[in-house]
This record gives sequence, C-alpha cells and structure tokens, in this order.
Amino acid sequence: MKGEKIQIGQTSVSFLLEAADTNGSVAMFEFEVPVGAKVPLPHSHEHYDETIYGLEGVITFTVNGKPVDIAPGESYFIPRGAMHGFNNNGAKDVKALAVITPALIGPNFFKECAAIVNAGGPPDIEKLKAVMNKYGLVPAKPQIG
Repeated sequence: MKGEKIQIGQTSVSFLLEAADTNGSVAMFEFEVPVGAKVPLPHSHEHYDETIYGLEGVITFTVNGKPVDIAPGESYFIPRGAMHGFNNNGAKDVKALAVITPALIGPNFFKECAAIVNAGGPPDIEKLKAVMNKYGLVPAKPQIG
C-alpha cells in the first residue's frame, strides 16, 4: 500500500512512487532516521542511481569514502556503482527523500529487511546480505586491518 510506513529497526521508509506508478522509470520514498539510529549496511547498486534530497535535519552520507552532509533543501546524486551508507550524526531526527532511477527497488525489499531486523536480537547479517543481493544491492566488503 502506497504511503505505508515500513519500520526497519529505528529507521522508517514510506514510498510515494513505485515502479507501477511511473512505468518503471522512477521510485521515490521518504525515510526517517532518528538521532543515533542503527543504519543499513554500506552498499552499492549496479543497475540504478539514487538521489537524496534533505527535508529535515542533516543526514551524512559517506560515498566512496567521502562524507557528504545533506541539509534541508540540498540534494546529492549517488551514481550506480558508488559505495555508500549514511548516519544521523546530528542532534535532530532526519527526514529525507530518495529518488531511484530506474525504479528497480520497491517496498518488498524494505519489508524483507524489516522482517530480519525486527525479529529480535542482533540482526542476521548474512540473511540481510542475501536480501540485498536479491534486489541488486552489493554489500560493502568488510575493511581488513
């Protein structure tokens, strides 16, 4: 259901546009990240680009090792293949908009992640990686040393 809030741990996602709404050209969702929230594994996607637009608070994306703060009214383009992750390092909860082109990801990805993260106890990282791979996300390799 469009607009449904999907809770993944402390982070939530609400889709505004899905592939079926745009003939597959774009997906759009709002996401909220409370101060100090645990966030998704750093990853890249090989088949779609992502643009982030800040709505409330300041979210820090790390893209290919470089931190980028995105404040309300600012945007940042993450090209396919770029390794990225995010954190809310500020003192205020964050709300941002993600635009995915083409629309190769939708609510089902987040619902499957939520089932793992919200199961109780530490999330099963291998199960999360399997869901990420299923939907075309490539988890970051662990840093050695």
